[in-house]
Amino acid sequence: MSLEQVSNTALIVAFLLYIISAFLFVIAITGKKWSDRDPKEHTLRWSKLAFSVTIVGFVSQIIYFITRWIYSGHIPNANMFEFMTLLSMMIIVGFIIIYLIYRSAGIGVFALPVAFIVQAYAMVFPWEAEPLIPALQDNWLKIHVTTAALGEAFFAVGFATGLMYLIRTVNFTGTSKKDRRATRGIEFTIFAILVVVGFIGSVFLFNALDYQAEFSKEVIVPAEESELEIEQVNTEEVKYTLPPIVKPYKSEITSMDSYFGIQKPLMEAPFWMKGVNAGRKLNTVVWALLTGTLLYCLLRLILRKPIGAKIQPILSDLDPEDLDEISYRSIAIGFPIFTLGALIFAMIWAHIAWERFWGWDPKEVWALIVWLFYSVYLHLRLSRGWQGSKSSWLSVIGFLIVMFTLVGVNLVIAGLHSYAGV
Repeated sequence: MSLEQVSNTALIVAFLLYIISAFLFVIAITGKKWSDRDPKEHTLRWSKLAFSVTIVGFVSQIIYFITRWIYSGHIPNANMFEFMTLLSMMIIVGFIIIYLIYRSAGIGVFALPVAFIVQAYAMVFPWEAEPLIPALQDNWLKIHVTTAALGEAFFAVGFATGLMYLIRTVNFTGTSKKDRRATRGIEFTIFAILVVVGFIGSVFLFNALDYQAEFSKEVIVPAEESELEIEQVNTEEVKYTLPPIVKPYKSEITSMDSYFGIQKPLMEAPFWMKGVNAGRKLNTVVWALLTGTLLYCLLRLILRKPIGAKIQPILSDLDPEDLDEISYRSIAIGFPIFTLGALIFAMIWAHIAWERFWGWDPKEVWALIVWLFYSVYLHLRLSRGWQGSKSSWLSVIGFLIVMFTLVGVNLVIAGLHSYAGV
């Protein structure tokens, strides 16, 4: 077995073990209701087992990381697949640290799913290791990306426990404006998670079916960008692995497999969307929203109540104050790490790669927005006494911004960081 096969197998094993561990943590906090054992003994026993499985999964992911580093010749953080697998591993690091401090089984119920959803998202991208472009061949990039991922991992743990606090404390049967607004907020957050899950599922499905579609599009290259210093018209190919609900603007079908009896794209990308891949990116967003909406509606139909209300009884034995404290501590640990990685180390690398510390690239702007948001969170928490519900809402919103920075900016908005998108 080659190193590449060992690496890929280790990653899949880690993914499966994280799923098993999450279920074991659920049993740890819910099974005591039907177990004949003493509740504390039951929780402790299953928590130890779940944590042990998590550690084995983490070791397996480290094996993936090291073996990929060896056969690729560079630290695995250079494209979307590598970065998201790195982020999932860092989320586990953050979870392990916070769990060892607080020994709360409830953390694993939500933190582990965040980790394996992020890892599943990574798996939809090409797994092949590619040579690094010159801008990525610098040690400061390795430091920048790794520390930024670790900071975001602690934000993820803060998000998980903050969402747990909200689900635990919201009155889903309340009729007041505040209760209804809180219920809608939680349901929207769950919907956003299901959009990511739906996208992952649809990509795996159509990859398994080996679906392909290809379009050709004429692209005008201005004289100032042309090597011949004259305006040129080039024909570029755009490949789809998801069925084309939206095709590129002013493009022609080169080849296209039918799907669900549909023989051609349903619509064309708007003219104002720039770039040859704009239509494909919009198509990806449409599929994510469609599958996420379908999943959400199916769950609501099956449960016949808000999804958060169905989850709430599982968390009934958890202390809301503990959840609030864990969320805050996670963010407090992650913030200085993120500051170093996403801002300071990033600016050092930017100066080396592009000879400037700051260039208002979309990824840079959104990293700054994330930093400012969590700065406000800590200010309100420490100076204004925002605890409990207010603090938890900020932790949830903050991580949604982080995910947009990682997913939306990398895949939808063009910029110098677009190399990480595909």
